[in-house]
Amino acid sequence: MRIAVVATRATRGIDAPAVRVETHLSGGLPSVSIVGLPETAVRESKDRVRSALQTSRFDFPVGRVTVNLAPADLPKEGGRFDLPIALGILAASGQLPARALEGSEFIGELALSGELRPVRGVLPAALACARAGHELVVPVDNADEASLPPGARVIAARHLLDVCRHLTGEARIAPHQPPAHAPANDPVVADLADVRGQPLARRALEIAAAGGHSLLMIGPPGSGKTMLASRLPGILPPLAMDEALESAAVRSLRGAVPAELLAGRRPFRSPHHSASSIALVGGGGVPRPGEISLAHHGVLFMDELPEFDRRTLEVLREPLESGVVHLTRAAAQVAFPARFQLVAAMNPCPCGYLGDPQRGCGYTCERAARYRARLSGPLLDRIDLHVEVAALPPATLAQESAGEDSATVRARVMQARERQLQRQGCTNATLDGKALASAARLSVADRGYLVEALERLRLSARATDRVLRVSRTIADLAGSDEVGRPHLLEALGYRALDRQA
Repeated sequence: MRIAVVATRATRGIDAPAVRVETHLSGGLPSVSIVGLPETAVRESKDRVRSALQTSRFDFPVGRVTVNLAPADLPKEGGRFDLPIALGILAASGQLPARALEGSEFIGELALSGELRPVRGVLPAALACARAGHELVVPVDNADEASLPPGARVIAARHLLDVCRHLTGEARIAPHQPPAHAPANDPVVADLADVRGQPLARRALEIAAAGGHSLLMIGPPGSGKTMLASRLPGILPPLAMDEALESAAVRSLRGAVPAELLAGRRPFRSPHHSASSIALVGGGGVPRPGEISLAHHGVLFMDELPEFDRRTLEVLREPLESGVVHLTRAAAQVAFPARFQLVAAMNPCPCGYLGDPQRGCGYTCERAARYRARLSGPLLDRIDLHVEVAALPPATLAQESAGEDSATVRARVMQARERQLQRQGCTNATLDGKALASAARLSVADRGYLVEALERLRLSARATDRVLRVSRTIADLAGSDEVGRPHLLEALGYRALDRQA
């Protein structure tokens, strides 16, 4: 009776819990059984492993082979367990020294020829291995991703034989070096200087970037809403190392990590308005992250906001507040990070030309109220800035752009962000409770003015907090330590839908 144990990692949200692959060989009729809550792809690994061992000139044990994936109550999915199962069989049968497996973890799918194929979700496992101080053996195609965490020791192999030669010392593989990526402060392709006119919308975009605020732009077709939204990543500060690793870990669960994310550029996601609630928040039998998690530490742009299904929009309410989305399924309960910056755009009415008697419905569009009513009050309360983007006159469109470029605006944004981080350790958009009251302290006269404005606009308590947060950001852009009347006035001006209501 022979037993071998190999260490590996499963996936659960963006976590990578440790899994022990326990292999037991015993007499009896030839058979291979895999236990420990495996799904279909894991159960099928016995056939891939058998062929990979035989084509690699190893002997497959004759008798009963039992593979236990512990802990037994953790669901296992994918082909990531092929390599540790194969190594466990080799160690249990004496074809590989069991001591060589100590201190290392293994992840990889096996082809029938013994070649190693890449798998999803390697970066969370690499982060966990680095914290545990273990060496991680992965397929070559996963090596760049796995070597991103600081202190990670990654061995990249192309074939099962390469792994075995490395473990026995016959042909050691040098640790993989992390790839070099260009810094994120290089010239951006989508530059804010391309935007003609729209000083109010440009100002709102700068405020949103400085404080991490959500933004809703309302205007007719062709007024530049989508163009403005696409320029937001170019004026945001680059991702810090820990933010880049978090965003990359989420993206790793859906496939390869894009190079621009590793270079510090913030993600920009733009789902179509036909997207379902599962596409936005994530889900499935084995939960996968949705668009709001793929936009973690970046921008989620939702064009034609009222065209989204209302039930789909309502699922955004909790993540906008908490920065995390919880998914509960019969087989698993997982949480994905979703600290995204929402930027949305919409037309003022179904035809898009409310207020333009020459092109549309003039001022008497009967469907305009019903169109805007597709957005619930609680959702609008959670959007910090509502800005009207007017159609540009032909003379402005014919002129060459004379506005500031993204680099100039980004310098001011980064200065304002630095003030926030030094004062409270987070952006103004996440301030709440006592922290907000302390950061946005008002004089007695300004507080009285704010109360009068809130009564006129009939703002909710949540919308009131949004006004204070935006006021604090405007003060930071102005280099002011105190929030004053001008900052409040400008912040109240960015509640366009509340004024119309």
